[in-house]
Amino acid sequence: MNFFDRMQALDRRYIYLVVALAIILPLIIPFNSKTYVTEPVENIYKKIDSFSGRKDRAVLMCFSHDASTMAELFPMEVAILRHCFQRNVQVFTICFMPPAKPLMDFALQTAKEDYTVQSGVDYVNFGYKPYGIFLPIVLGMGDDISKAVETDDEGRIVSNLEIMKEIKNYNEMNLVVDFAASAAVQTWITYARARFGANVAAGVTAVMAADNFPYLQTGQLIGMLAGLKGAAEYEKLVDVFATHKEMVNGVETVVPRSFSKEILKESWIKLSDIKNPVYKTARTGMNAQTVAHIMIIVFIALGNIGYFVNKKKNEN
Repeated sequence: MNFFDRMQALDRRYIYLVVALAIILPLIIPFNSKTYVTEPVENIYKKIDSFSGRKDRAVLMCFSHDASTMAELFPMEVAILRHCFQRNVQVFTICFMPPAKPLMDFALQTAKEDYTVQSGVDYVNFGYKPYGIFLPIVLGMGDDISKAVETDDEGRIVSNLEIMKEIKNYNEMNLVVDFAASAAVQTWITYARARFGANVAAGVTAVMAADNFPYLQTGQLIGMLAGLKGAAEYEKLVDVFATHKEMVNGVETVVPRSFSKEILKESWIKLSDIKNPVYKTARTGMNAQTVAHIMIIVFIALGNIGYFVNKKKNEN
């Protein structure tokens, strides 16, 4: 029995075992791999970074998913929140799905751990709002945010919060990022973008990315994070620029730097240097996904080669 005969007769359980190891080992022992950043991800990063330190600009993050898609969407949510907190960009969060509420709270709590940010000053969590008033809120924010959403998640009057001093509507809250495993972002495009000119971006699962590419091409979406790959790209941008560290007077200090393609090409972030595992979740996941895909391709190739070799041998 030659090699290909053995491959054809191989117990499929061994294949499952190899694929399982290909996924588990990279998660346990992260390795460094090249993460290429695409333009749709760059555009979101640059837009948010342009709000740095401005009290008359803010980002609205809408959580439109449940725990089933958390593996892809949660890392990008944490990465964007980290970027905002590090660069002093004001953030609003909201959700219209009950299952999204704990995920939104968890993302905020996770991102806040390393930053001294204050609710009502640096960010506001609007909390869960019933889907029945989704459209009135989207439209109402175009006129006055504090009237569209009168109270936040803590029951405070939104108009009385310090963060609202220079924020009124989409002119100031000039970027909406919707995280979804559905077509939810299209509502923001239809109303917030078309009617009020708000900048809209999407964070979607990989299978939903194709549905949103036409909106990227027309400029209705300024950018998009597509699945775990998009999250990994944004994690890298945050580490390379927003949380860049240098030695200042003998002390390692965070020194944010502006986006630059040249710096991005030359930068190499070691995953082992990132102490908080949550901040490298997407890149670690991409390692496992990459190895697993390579293994599957190898098995498919070997199976097909073996089939044709044996077929030719039988014909002879």
